[in-house]
Amino acid sequence: MIDALYHDIFVKRDTCEADNEYNGEHWGARISSVFVILVTSGFGTFFPVLSSRYSFIRLPPWCFFIAKYFGSGVIIATAFIHLLQPADEALSSECLTGPITEYPWAYAICLMTLFLLFFCEMCAYRVVDSKLEALGLSDGNGQGGHSHFGDESTYIKKNESDEEGEDAEDDSTKKQKQTAVANPYPSHFLHALEHQDPEVLGTPVARQDKEQYFGQLLNIFVLEFGVIFHSVFVGISLAVAGDEFVSLYIVLVFHQMFEGLGLGSRIAVVSWPKSKRWTPWILCLAYTLTTPISIAIGLGVRESYPPGSRRALLTNGCFDAISAGILFYTGIVELMAHEFLYSGEFKGKDGFRKMLWAYFVMCWGAGLMALLGKWA
Repeated sequence: MIDALYHDIFVKRDTCEADNEYNGEHWGARISSVFVILVTSGFGTFFPVLSSRYSFIRLPPWCFFIAKYFGSGVIIATAFIHLLQPADEALSSECLTGPITEYPWAYAICLMTLFLLFFCEMCAYRVVDSKLEALGLSDGNGQGGHSHFGDESTYIKKNESDEEGEDAEDDSTKKQKQTAVANPYPSHFLHALEHQDPEVLGTPVARQDKEQYFGQLLNIFVLEFGVIFHSVFVGISLAVAGDEFVSLYIVLVFHQMFEGLGLGSRIAVVSWPKSKRWTPWILCLAYTLTTPISIAIGLGVRESYPPGSRRALLTNGCFDAISAGILFYTGIVELMAHEFLYSGEFKGKDGFRKMLWAYFVMCWGAGLMALLGKWA
């Protein structure tokens, strides 16, 4: 099976189209697309980070709230409409023959990516547990207790031991221990409001803060990886587009800005330590540059790049399916489930009303991004 698939991809004569739709028109607009999309991508991804750090451009909290959940909807719609559908279209092209046509490979690759990503996350959190134990921030029983619902037994035992010895403690010590055990909610991907301070060093709160950082870091890198893969092919497709170039150009300007907004708002919520202070800027810059560079490369090979060839269809289809699997997992598990169900952001008075507003904003983001799929 594998040998036949290899022969079909790399050995068999290419019977698909060996040219592209580039017609030489709108050359000035094609050049301008490099810089316009550079600016819009940069604005989308850098602005949330800048506004969260510098008071002179800081917006009201509700603006950041809208950007955050609107971006979540954009990312989820990108996976369904802008990645999986093109992947299926490419891998089911009529000019392809052999094993690739005998199975819905776009969906299979997406499914395998999703399960592989989940396996990698399990392994990564095992490494995080070991690292926390090495830093002296383990929960005391040698286990990380990673659960979406939290390891409440650890906190309960801590409360019981505190009550037994409370007569021998002064008020300040009691206050510190109460602070350490006040939040039994899940820490796996918790977007809570706790921050590290000297009073809670070496306590479960310190562990939670560290675990939260590692979890968010893993999510950001996975999300960035999936989005950048997608951006490469978007840029090349725009450069070699034919009659539909103008409409594709307009749509991709908004597409890249909205997608950057979703990525940038996630990068902005991470509490980056001083040793990693350049990381968010590097991540934003990588996204900002990917599509413009891809457009420039596409313009350079505009006469020779065959987007309809066998290799191009298989390459684009496979990578789009992989990116779709990444964004499926990140969008539904991390951005929807954890943000809405397991975080502390919607707890307390008026929490449900705030959750409904977030859900409404996310639906708008998904709806607008899905609408853009009509043209791109």
